[in-house]
Amino acid sequence: MKIVFLGTAELSCASLDSLVRDKNYTVAAVVTQPDKPKGRELKLQPSPVKALAIKHGLPVLQPARARDEQFIAQLRALQPELLVVIAYGHILPVAILDLPLHGCLNIHTSLLPAYRGAAPIQWAIANGETITGVTIMKMDAGLDTGPILAQRDTPILPEDDSAKLHDRLAQIGAELLLHTIPDYAAGKVKPVPQPSIGISHAPKIKKEDGHIDWNLPAKTIWNRMRAFTPWPGAFTHMPVKPRVGRGDGESGSVAMKPHLLKIWKAEVIEENPVFKPGEIISADRCGIIVACGKNALRILELQREGGRRMGAGEFLAGNPLNRNDTFVGQGVA
Repeated sequence: MKIVFLGTAELSCASLDSLVRDKNYTVAAVVTQPDKPKGRELKLQPSPVKALAIKHGLPVLQPARARDEQFIAQLRALQPELLVVIAYGHILPVAILDLPLHGCLNIHTSLLPAYRGAAPIQWAIANGETITGVTIMKMDAGLDTGPILAQRDTPILPEDDSAKLHDRLAQIGAELLLHTIPDYAAGKVKPVPQPSIGISHAPKIKKEDGHIDWNLPAKTIWNRMRAFTPWPGAFTHMPVKPRVGRGDGESGSVAMKPHLLKIWKAEVIEENPVFKPGEIISADRCGIIVACGKNALRILELQREGGRRMGAGEFLAGNPLNRNDTFVGQGVA
């Protein structure tokens, strides 16, 4: 079967690699987003999918817009029997959806109709879900609204963050895709419309989503920390401690700018301390315990802006924190 593969992010790579290695399929071309500037020197960098396609010696198309007529003409000339789409980053027009004999299949990392949208992995963890999975659907003109061909679930484990779950779902998606295509192409699997109940959405993650609101319950903060690792991370700011010295030409205290603090690892403490949200209950080599809107959070690994990731004990040796110090952050006065 002749396939055109559309993908951009790292999530796409396991599926592309599986298709290339399966002798039942010919990947006629790979479509991915244009190279983007990265790093301090802003050099153009290929997407993970383009890098993998080049490794396999596959033709690569990089249209600026999926609706570009020249691009659509290139696809039509390839005469693909099937389009496979995962984490491509552009909405496909009907002219492309109707082009292949068997239509377009999308690999989506949620159990649709839950978590339609750009960031299903992160929001499933952030919302405290205990199970998620992968859906293979036949694409239509809507956003993740197409009929379902196959689904496979997996638990969300306490030790999962978005990076770990991403890698597991990428592999599940690749396996499910290869399992589904033959029966679908043979007409043995019929697309089933998505249920009208259970619909939820997973919007694109923004940097500010990582800002810790200490007024939230500890478990909610913990879930969001796992969801937003590695990006944008969960962050707060160091307690502001006035520095005694000369300010404005006179002796007195000088206001200190709070330093950003990234939290890498923590655990929920099931207690209701009489402390304000964001206030430090204790700080020692076992961890930094911080009061939340409900219960508390023990911070185990953290990183000061411009520093390196380290355990709580090592961090406190160079950054002393005391009982009743308060982290500066969203929801903290």
